[in-house]
Amino acid sequence: MRIGELSKRAGVPVPTIKYYVREGLIPGGERIGPNQARYGEEHIHRLKLVRAMVDVGKLSVAATREVLSAIDSPGSSLHDVLGIAQAAVTPQVTAGDRAVWAAAEHEVAELVRRRGWVVKESNPARQALAQLVVTFRDLGQQDLLAILDDYASVAERLAAAELAAIGHREGVDSKVEGAVLGTVLGDALIGAMRRLAQADASHRAFHTAVPG
Repeated sequence: MRIGELSKRAGVPVPTIKYYVREGLIPGGERIGPNQARYGEEHIHRLKLVRAMVDVGKLSVAATREVLSAIDSPGSSLHDVLGIAQAAVTPQVTAGDRAVWAAAEHEVAELVRRRGWVVKESNPARQALAQLVVTFRDLGQQDLLAILDDYASVAERLAAAELAAIGHREGVDSKVEGAVLGTVLGDALIGAMRRLAQADASHRAFHTAVPG
Protein backbone atom coordinates (compact mmCIF):
# COMPACT_ATOMS: atom_id res chain seq x y z
CA MET A 1 0.00 0.00 0.00
CA ARG A 2 1.10 3.60 -0.53
CA ILE A 3 1.49 6.06 2.32
CA GLY A 4 -1.92 7.61 1.64
CA GLU A 5 -3.66 4.28 2.17
CA LEU A 6 -1.51 3.59 5.22
CA SER A 7 -2.58 6.94 6.64
CA LYS A 8 -6.25 6.16 6.04
CA ARG A 9 -6.16 2.64 7.47
CA ALA A 10 -4.09 3.54 10.51
CA GLY A 11 -5.89 6.83 11.16
CA VAL A 12 -2.59 8.73 11.26
CA PRO A 13 -1.90 11.84 9.11
CA VAL A 14 0.77 11.48 6.44
CA PRO A 15 3.04 14.20 7.95
CA THR A 16 2.92 12.35 11.29
CA ILE A 17 3.87 9.07 9.62
CA LYS A 18 6.83 10.75 7.95
CA TYR A 19 7.84 12.27 11.30
CA TYR A 20 7.69 8.86 13.00
CA VAL A 21 9.87 7.40 10.24
CA ARG A 22 12.44 10.18 10.69
CA GLU A 23 12.44 9.61 14.44
CA GLY A 24 12.98 5.89 14.00
CA LEU A 25 9.68 4.89 15.60
CA ILE A 26 8.49 3.00 12.53
CA PRO A 27 10.56 1.52 9.70
CA GLY A 28 10.52 3.16 6.30
CA GLY A 29 8.59 1.56 3.48
CA GLU A 30 10.05 -0.42 0.60
CA ARG A 31 11.26 1.99 -2.06
CA ILE A 32 9.46 1.53 -5.39
CA GLY A 33 10.42 4.84 -6.97
CA PRO A 34 12.33 8.08 -6.37
CA ASN A 35 9.59 9.50 -4.15
CA GLN A 36 7.42 6.47 -3.53
CA ALA A 37 7.44 3.65 -1.01
CA ARG A 38 5.29 0.61 -0.33
CA TYR A 39 4.08 -0.23 3.17
CA GLY A 40 2.72 -3.46 4.64
CA GLU A 41 0.39 -4.64 7.37
CA GLU A 42 3.25 -4.55 9.85
CA HIS A 43 3.40 -0.77 9.41
CA ILE A 44 -0.26 -0.44 10.36
CA HIS A 45 0.29 -2.39 13.56
CA ARG A 46 3.43 -0.44 14.39
CA LEU A 47 1.68 2.88 13.85
CA LYS A 48 -1.16 1.87 16.15
CA LEU A 49 1.40 0.79 18.74
CA VAL A 50 3.21 4.12 18.55
CA ARG A 51 -0.02 6.11 18.74
CA ALA A 52 -1.11 4.11 21.78
CA MET A 53 2.11 4.97 23.57
CA VAL A 54 2.17 8.64 22.57
CA ASP A 55 -1.53 9.56 22.66
CA VAL A 56 -2.90 7.28 25.37
CA GLY A 57 0.21 6.42 27.36
CA LYS A 58 1.45 10.04 27.10
CA LEU A 59 5.04 8.97 26.47
CA SER A 60 7.49 11.32 24.87
CA VAL A 61 8.96 10.43 21.49
CA ALA A 62 12.28 9.66 23.17
CA ALA A 63 10.65 7.36 25.74
CA THR A 64 8.60 5.67 23.03
CA ARG A 65 11.74 5.06 21.00
CA GLU A 66 13.41 3.48 24.03
CA VAL A 67 10.47 1.19 24.72
CA LEU A 68 10.19 0.16 21.06
CA SER A 69 13.90 -0.58 21.01
CA ALA A 70 13.37 -2.96 23.92
CA ILE A 71 10.48 -4.63 22.11
CA ASP A 72 12.64 -5.06 19.02
CA SER A 73 15.63 -6.51 20.90
CA PRO A 74 15.38 -10.30 20.76
CA GLY A 75 17.89 -10.72 23.58
CA SER A 76 15.83 -8.80 26.13
CA SER A 77 14.02 -10.85 28.76
CA LEU A 78 10.39 -10.14 29.55
CA HIS A 79 11.42 -8.89 32.98
CA ASP A 80 14.00 -6.52 31.48
CA VAL A 81 11.53 -5.13 28.94
CA LEU A 82 8.96 -4.61 31.69
CA GLY A 83 11.56 -2.64 33.66
CA ILE A 84 12.30 -0.42 30.66
CA ALA A 85 8.60 0.24 30.15
CA GLN A 86 8.15 1.06 33.83
CA ALA A 87 11.05 3.50 33.72
CA ALA A 88 9.52 5.17 30.67
CA VAL A 89 6.12 5.76 32.26
CA THR A 90 7.39 6.73 35.73
CA PRO A 91 8.18 10.45 36.07
CA GLN A 92 11.56 11.37 37.46
CA VAL A 93 11.34 13.17 40.78
CA THR A 94 13.72 15.39 42.71
CA ALA A 95 14.08 15.05 46.45
CA GLY A 96 13.16 18.07 48.54
CA ASP A 97 13.88 18.55 52.24
CA ARG A 98 16.37 15.85 53.17
CA ALA A 99 14.79 14.81 56.46
CA VAL A 100 11.24 14.80 55.06
CA TRP A 101 12.34 12.85 51.99
CA ALA A 102 14.28 10.33 54.10
CA ALA A 103 11.18 9.70 56.21
CA ALA A 104 9.09 9.14 53.08
CA GLU A 105 11.68 6.79 51.59
CA HIS A 106 11.69 4.85 54.86
CA GLU A 107 7.90 4.54 54.74
CA VAL A 108 8.10 3.21 51.17
CA ALA A 109 10.88 0.79 52.14
CA GLU A 110 8.78 -0.48 55.02
CA LEU A 111 5.82 -1.02 52.69
CA VAL A 112 8.02 -2.98 50.29
CA ARG A 113 9.41 -5.05 53.16
CA ARG A 114 6.00 -5.63 54.69
CA ARG A 115 4.57 -6.84 51.39
CA GLY A 116 7.57 -9.05 50.70
CA TRP A 117 8.16 -7.39 47.33
CA VAL A 118 11.43 -7.97 45.51
CA VAL A 119 12.09 -4.52 44.07
CA LYS A 120 15.43 -2.84 43.42
CA GLU A 121 16.16 0.32 45.37
CA SER A 122 16.85 2.03 42.04
CA ASN A 123 13.31 1.36 40.77
CA PRO A 124 11.93 4.82 39.87
CA ALA A 125 8.50 3.87 41.22
CA ARG A 126 9.95 3.90 44.73
CA GLN A 127 10.94 7.56 44.35
CA ALA A 128 7.59 8.37 42.74
CA LEU A 129 5.76 6.80 45.69
CA ALA A 130 8.00 8.64 48.16
CA GLN A 131 7.08 11.93 46.51
CA LEU A 132 3.39 11.07 46.85
CA VAL A 133 3.89 10.31 50.54
CA VAL A 134 5.57 13.69 51.02
CA THR A 135 2.77 15.45 49.15
CA PHE A 136 -0.02 13.77 51.13
CA ARG A 137 1.68 14.67 54.41
CA ASP A 138 2.24 18.28 53.30
CA LEU A 139 -1.49 18.55 52.58
CA GLY A 140 -2.54 16.95 55.87
CA GLN A 141 -3.96 13.83 54.22
CA GLN A 142 -2.42 11.28 56.58
CA ASP A 143 -5.65 9.28 56.74
CA LEU A 144 -5.22 8.44 53.05
CA LEU A 145 -1.68 7.25 53.71
CA ALA A 146 -3.12 4.92 56.34
CA ILE A 147 -4.65 2.85 53.52
CA LEU A 148 -1.40 2.31 51.59
CA ASP A 149 -1.66 -1.41 52.22
CA ASP A 150 -5.12 -1.42 50.66
CA TYR A 151 -3.63 0.16 47.54
CA ALA A 152 -0.83 -2.39 47.67
CA SER A 153 -3.23 -5.33 47.94
CA VAL A 154 -5.16 -4.18 44.89
CA ALA A 155 -1.91 -3.58 42.99
CA GLU A 156 -0.65 -7.07 43.83
CA ARG A 157 -3.78 -8.78 42.57
CA LEU A 158 -3.86 -6.70 39.41
CA ALA A 159 -0.16 -7.25 38.63
CA ALA A 160 -0.53 -11.00 39.12
CA ALA A 161 -3.60 -11.11 36.86
CA GLU A 162 -1.90 -9.04 34.14
CA LEU A 163 1.24 -11.16 34.03
CA ALA A 164 -0.76 -14.39 34.17
CA ALA A 165 -2.76 -13.27 31.14
CA ILE A 166 0.41 -12.34 29.27
CA GLY A 167 2.05 -15.61 30.25
CA HIS A 168 -0.66 -17.58 28.46
CA ARG A 169 0.12 -15.93 25.13
CA GLU A 170 1.86 -17.77 22.34
CA GLY A 171 5.25 -16.44 21.29
CA VAL A 172 7.80 -14.21 22.95
CA ASP A 173 7.00 -11.19 20.75
CA SER A 174 3.36 -11.22 21.80
CA LYS A 175 4.29 -11.55 25.47
CA VAL A 176 6.78 -8.69 25.27
CA GLU A 177 4.31 -6.42 23.51
CA GLY A 178 1.62 -7.30 26.04
CA ALA A 179 3.93 -6.51 28.95
CA VAL A 180 4.80 -3.14 27.45
CA LEU A 181 1.24 -2.14 26.60
CA GLY A 182 -0.03 -3.38 29.94
CA THR A 183 2.50 -1.10 31.61
CA VAL A 184 2.16 1.94 29.35
CA LEU A 185 -1.64 1.84 29.01
CA GLY A 186 -2.36 0.21 32.36
CA ASP A 187 -2.13 3.44 34.34
CA ALA A 188 -4.73 5.07 32.10
CA LEU A 189 -6.94 1.98 32.37
CA ILE A 190 -6.68 1.86 36.14
CA GLY A 191 -7.37 5.58 36.41
CA ALA A 192 -10.52 5.38 34.31
CA MET A 193 -11.78 2.27 36.11
CA ARG A 194 -11.05 3.76 39.53
CA ARG A 195 -13.01 6.92 38.72
CA LEU A 196 -16.00 4.82 37.70
CA ALA A 197 -15.75 2.85 40.94
CA GLN A 198 -15.40 6.08 42.93
CA ALA A 199 -18.52 7.51 41.31
CA ASP A 200 -20.45 4.39 42.29
CA ALA A 201 -19.04 4.32 45.84
CA SER A 202 -19.75 8.03 46.29
CA HIS A 203 -23.33 7.54 45.14
CA ARG A 204 -23.84 4.70 47.60
CA ALA A 205 -22.16 6.50 50.51
CA PHE A 206 -23.09 10.15 50.08
CA HIS A 207 -25.94 10.52 47.61
CA THR A 208 -29.15 11.74 49.13
CA ALA A 209 -32.24 11.11 47.08
CA VAL A 210 -34.25 14.22 46.30
CA PRO A 211 -37.78 13.87 47.69
CA GLY A 212 -40.23 13.16 44.89
